[in-house]
Amino acid sequence: MSTGSTPVRPIAILGGTGPAGMGLALRWARAGESIIIGSRDAQRAQLAASAVQQRVPLARISGMENGAACAAADILMLTVPFEGQASLLKRLKPAMTAGSILIDATVPLAAGVGGRASRTLGVWQGSAAEQAAEIVPPEVSVVAAFHNVSAELMGGDAPLDCDVIVCSDDPDAAQLTRDLAAKIPGVRAIDGGRLENARIVEQITALLIGLNLRHKGHAGIRITGLPPAAYR
Repeated sequence: MSTGSTPVRPIAILGGTGPAGMGLALRWARAGESIIIGSRDAQRAQLAASAVQQRVPLARISGMENGAACAAADILMLTVPFEGQASLLKRLKPAMTAGSILIDATVPLAAGVGGRASRTLGVWQGSAAEQAAEIVPPEVSVVAAFHNVSAELMGGDAPLDCDVIVCSDDPDAAQLTRDLAAKIPGVRAIDGGRLENARIVEQITALLIGLNLRHKGHAGIRITGLPPAAYR
């Protein structure tokens, strides 16, 4: 029997068993979102979902293989290393439904001395997000967001001291992404303009990683001097 309530659109977090994916799953589960954690291995995804469920007993969360997760949702959050981005998207392309939104947090980082990321790689398309837009079906809107949020802090309990810059050529997809970002305590979401601006936002991540290594912290960014309406 229908209750008349609006169903919650599930969010599939693809490659979601790493720190960034798990952090987002935890924060959105606490906010009441319906979450599907995707992984190459369905059992690993289910274990990750159970770990979130233990921390958020009322969470609506499940774990699936990436393809099944992609087919079960039209809001897709990509949290994989750059080296796996293109191959995963090419595999998942047939499972993406028209009108889906792909939120991409990929950063093209190059490993430096000791395996630590020290700079961003050049991407033919200009940015990892633009590469994603070239791969996915044209009916899928790509949004670049969540590059500069500490995965370690995201997986904690305290509010975050960080802004999320959202870039997309689809205003509606960008607005949905900003609404999701604002559900995370302490986060402000800012319209960063067109998808091509992801080139700049992605590069900030390498700077933040360097600051974190140098000062042993968890740096984020805050954009100041804008009117209150800009932070929604």
